[in-house]
Amino acid sequence: MSKIQKFEDVLAWQKARELTREIYAHAEAGLFAKDFGLRDQIQRASVSIMGNVAEGFDRGGDKEFIQFLSISKGSCGEVKSHLYVALDQQYVNSAQFNQLYKSADEVGRLLAGFMTYLEQSDLRGRKFK
Repeated sequence: MSKIQKFEDVLAWQKARELTREIYAHAEAGLFAKDFGLRDQIQRASVSIMGNVAEGFDRGGDKEFIQFLSISKGSCGEVKSHLYVALDQQYVNSAQFNQLYKSADEVGRLLAGFMTYLEQSDLRGRKFK
C-alpha cells in the first residue's frame, strides 16, 4: 500500500466521489428530480461518505479515523437502501440500480477493508498522516 498523505489518496474516498457523481446525475433527471425528499436524502448520504472519510483523516489518530470510516460505511448502507426506493418508484431502471448498487457496495467493502487494516496496523493510536 502506497503512503497516504492526504484524504484524496484514500481509494475509498476516490470511489465515493465517483459514486456521488453518479448519484447526482441520476437524481437530477426525470421524476427522480421532482421527489425532493428522496433526491436530497440520497445525495446527502453519498456526500456524507466522502465527507466523513475526509474529516476522519484530518482529525488525527487511527482510532478516531476508524470511527469516521464506520460512519461513512453506514452512509453507504443508507445510499443502497434509498436506491431500492428509487427502483420501486421507477426513478431508475434495473440496470441503473444494479450499477449504482454495485458502486455503493464497492465503496462499503473498501471502507471495511481500510478499517480492518487500520485496526491491525502498527500505526494504531498514532497520527495517521
